[in-house]
Amino acid sequence: MDVTLIALIIAWVVCLLWVPFIIKANRKTHPKALFILFFAEMWERFSYYGMRTLLTLYMVKVMFEHLGSGADAKALAVYGSYTSMVYLFPILGGIVADKFFGFRRAILFGGILMSLGHFSLAIMGFVDETNQMLFFLSLALIIVGNGYFKPNISSFLGKFYDADDNLKDSAFNIFYMGINVGALLSTLTVGYIGETINWHLGFGLAGIGMLIGLIVFWINQDKLENKGLVHKEFDTDKKFLGLSTNMTILIASLISIPIFSLLLGKNELFSKILLVVGVGIFGYLIFSGIKMSANGEKVSGQRIFVIVVLALFNIIFWALFEQAGGSLTIFAEKFVNRNIAGTEVPASVLQSFNALFIVLLAPVFAWLWQKLEALKADPNTPLKFVFGLVFLALGFWVIVLASNSFQDGTKVALVMLMVMYLFHTIGELCLSPIGLSMITKLSPGKMVGFMMGVWFLSFSLANNLGGIIGQFMAGGEAGSDGLSVMEQLNAYKDAYMNIGVYVVLAAAGLLLLLNPLLKKWMNGIH
Repeated sequence: MDVTLIALIIAWVVCLLWVPFIIKANRKTHPKALFILFFAEMWERFSYYGMRTLLTLYMVKVMFEHLGSGADAKALAVYGSYTSMVYLFPILGGIVADKFFGFRRAILFGGILMSLGHFSLAIMGFVDETNQMLFFLSLALIIVGNGYFKPNISSFLGKFYDADDNLKDSAFNIFYMGINVGALLSTLTVGYIGETINWHLGFGLAGIGMLIGLIVFWINQDKLENKGLVHKEFDTDKKFLGLSTNMTILIASLISIPIFSLLLGKNELFSKILLVVGVGIFGYLIFSGIKMSANGEKVSGQRIFVIVVLALFNIIFWALFEQAGGSLTIFAEKFVNRNIAGTEVPASVLQSFNALFIVLLAPVFAWLWQKLEALKADPNTPLKFVFGLVFLALGFWVIVLASNSFQDGTKVALVMLMVMYLFHTIGELCLSPIGLSMITKLSPGKMVGFMMGVWFLSFSLANNLGGIIGQFMAGGEAGSDGLSVMEQLNAYKDAYMNIGVYVVLAAAGLLLLLNPLLKKWMNGIH
């Protein structure tokens, strides 16, 4: 009996029943645009998470297999750089959509590039599956495409609600459920097919998911009111060698793809560049907030300060949370007992626990926030971030305790990994969809796309930091040669305890102390 295949089939059946139920229950409350963007994002996330599910293990077992024990560290370093770049490019993608392309064109252009990247990974199976140039180029296509797609579909959704609409948090929770329906189905489907049948067939399925997302978005544009349209004056001006502004931006975006491809292989150089970019942009935001406050826009300035502070705590959360696709996948491969009913569950598939819990709990949290709002007891955004950090720490504490059972051939129980993902998911629901909603509420109207990009910069910095943490646990470039299994496990366990528990709880305590000041600076936005 193949337990994973059975789980895969059940997940598809449940989602095919669950999604229509959620839509029917909310269709009279929310605009039609929510459900169109819900479906487009669901399939885009199917593609992204499907590819991410396989990425680390593919690098360890195929791409960098020749490095021996150093393959783990190299794979985690590349994974950190890749996921970091995925969240870095949205800064530019958000600006371009705001000022030039409009949300619709940015979303379509980004989706096309992502599809090409996924299909390029699939083609590698027929050409040369260890060709690093083609591998990095494929990832770069996904990076740039995601930069146009990801921030703008979230910002676009915000345009259909007023700034302090009580329905906005609920809408983003439903939207977030769509993200994780795609993630659940892809981690099970793509992970299973990629690991048990063929890596590149799995990558190809991810590309098909992206195409479906594009089609859903394209054929329903008439239901998106008169929002997100291109700024036509930039299609017709002739400012750059006879080319329009929008065409120039498009060509520059294509030129950036090989640049990102080269940086993927230069992890340390990219980390330094990212640090400079991060300090520069956050410094610019602080300066802008001070300038606004001095020029009579005190409310806007203080709200920018709130975004900056919460973005810094967001970095701490996601640097540890995103170990799911990196060190926690390798941890599951090496140290977790994955045997169920005589079959071994692929390690990549275990990432589906997070998506499964999101799908089940997102509607509950959407209801919870509305209920608490009605009772005048809804925690403000900073407090929800505190809860998110606490649950993240609890998850790592569970896996550290479970690791103590690893001795005499007894591996960590799979159920303990599931409990860890449950706590992490609760933390995510307290923080991530609330963060997206917070950006659309607190950002000055003319800066929404840029501020959403800045929010994704915090994810970029987090993922880069997460890659460094994972590389450290794997023994650095030298790998784990000479270390016993117990010594390797202890490296993971100590990092999860010291960073995942102690540092995260300290951050939660600090944010709790800052909450009264942040509440004041939010100036009436809850």
